[in-house]
Amino acid sequence: MKKINTIQKKIIEEFKILDQDFEMTLNYLMELGDKVPPIKEKYKIEENIIKGCQSQVWLTYKLNNNGFTFSGDSNTEITKGLLSLLIRIYSDCSPKEIIDSNLFFIEEIGLNRFIGTQRSNGLKSMKNKFKIFALSNI
Repeated sequence: MKKINTIQKKIIEEFKILDQDFEMTLNYLMELGDKVPPIKEKYKIEENIIKGCQSQVWLTYKLNNNGFTFSGDSNTEITKGLLSLLIRIYSDCSPKEIIDSNLFFIEEIGLNRFIGTQRSNGLKSMKNKFKIFALSNI
């Protein structure tokens, strides 16, 4: 849990540099999305789709001794950027850490202001999918 909070604080600091600028924030999210390697086509299947997202979003995972390793992709850059933040926060965490986590960075950054209602709902669906994966691996 401490790791999750530390990463969230780093993300908040990164976004503070953007000084609440709408265009810069969206560009930064797209840059983050560009840095995420796309998943292979064979993983872009129905069972890996995150329902509730306006865009198509896929998420896969592996669980090992160090925790989860997540891979994800989306057909839109901003959504992929949002997904990359969650992957960054939850990677190498145990199922319990993910279940017990509280994501405060979204509110702290004011991210919902920048992404609108549709993507905010999608972000909530993405967040829930990580918790579902964690619950199914306890």
